[in-house]
Amino acid sequence: MAIPINWWALLVTTIMSVIIGSLWFGPLFGKAWMNALGISMPETMTPEMKRRMNWSYFAVTVGALITNFVLLHSIVFGSAYLNISGVAAGFQAAFWNWLGFVAPVVLGSVLWESRPKKYFWITGGYYLVLLLINGVILSVWR
Repeated sequence: MAIPINWWALLVTTIMSVIIGSLWFGPLFGKAWMNALGISMPETMTPEMKRRMNWSYFAVTVGALITNFVLLHSIVFGSAYLNISGVAAGFQAAFWNWLGFVAPVVLGSVLWESRPKKYFWITGGYYLVLLLINGVILSVWR
């Protein structure tokens, strides 16, 4: 069975991932997230820090593309198996992928890496919102 891939939808959801991540870990919850982890932003950025940040944005963008590619496959398979489509298919695939793959990993960070519970809610919440939004986009625009 060939999976129909809408590359424009994947591009849009990848861009959305970067935008939502920048907002979530920036003005929305950035300070609370950094406080939870005990980190702070330096006053000035060195050229090395800027280079690392550019690499980080590139790596996160590639990761977002892969995540959305897999989410699209989950939507296609889930839609066929459950005989649903549209927004419901996107929400369902996004939620179950979050619950089965993301939430346990983030929870593991809290339990085994001594991260505070606030970290779970901020980071886990980000991935839940992100997957739900991108799931809807991918399911409606496939």
